[in-house]
Amino acid sequence: MATLIYSLCALTSLACVVLLWRAQRRSRSRLLFWTAWCFLLLTVNNVLLVLDKVVFPVEVDLRFWRLSTGLVAVALLLYGLVMEEN
Repeated sequence: MATLIYSLCALTSLACVVLLWRAQRRSRSRLLFWTAWCFLLLTVNNVLLVLDKVVFPVEVDLRFWRLSTGLVAVALLLYGLVMEEN
């Protein structure tokens, strides 16, 4: 059951990336640009979660990489929210 939930989270994040990139290309909004990058890294984070918990549960510890991508994703979104006016 956990595998299904983790996979659905990754697919949902990927769908958000696609929708955000399409909207950004139409409107040229810088905030959408930074949000799309945030969700791209959150998708990577979710894929790493699937790899860490399902594919390599004992052999490899990907916690550092998961936390790093999450931190960079939130930092990009925060940068976009603070620095972009429109």
